Amino acid sequence: MSIQRFETGPRMSQVVVHGNTVYLAGVVANKAAGESVTKQTQDILATIDGHLAKAGTDKSKLLSATIYITDMKTFGEMNAVWDAWVSPGNTPARATVEAKLAAPQYTVEIMVTAAK
Repeated sequence: MSIQRFETGPRMSQVVVHGNTVYLAGVVANKAAGESVTKQTQDILATIDGHLAKAGTDKSKLLSATIYITDMKTFGEMNAVWDAWVSPGNTPARATVEAKLAAPQYTVEIMVTAAK
């Protein structure tokens, strides 16, 4: 079974496709870094849409999602954006974890796996 990689760098690939499964690296808000949780989440989900399209799939085929936020007090704010974005009836298995992220300007990071 072949493996396809997209946006591959020396440390990681942003997208890996193995068979009919698409794995995304953790996505942070590159355009909205340092902005509100709402704006960061919107930026991240737009990036995820683009990565999934590149791999030949979309958010209706999400299998799982892991969401990292730096403060659980912002859980509701992040969820409001997620709920407006996620495909109704096709919600993935999901976990949300409070964590310190790689850089202080990031308050949200999302990693997803999808079927092709």
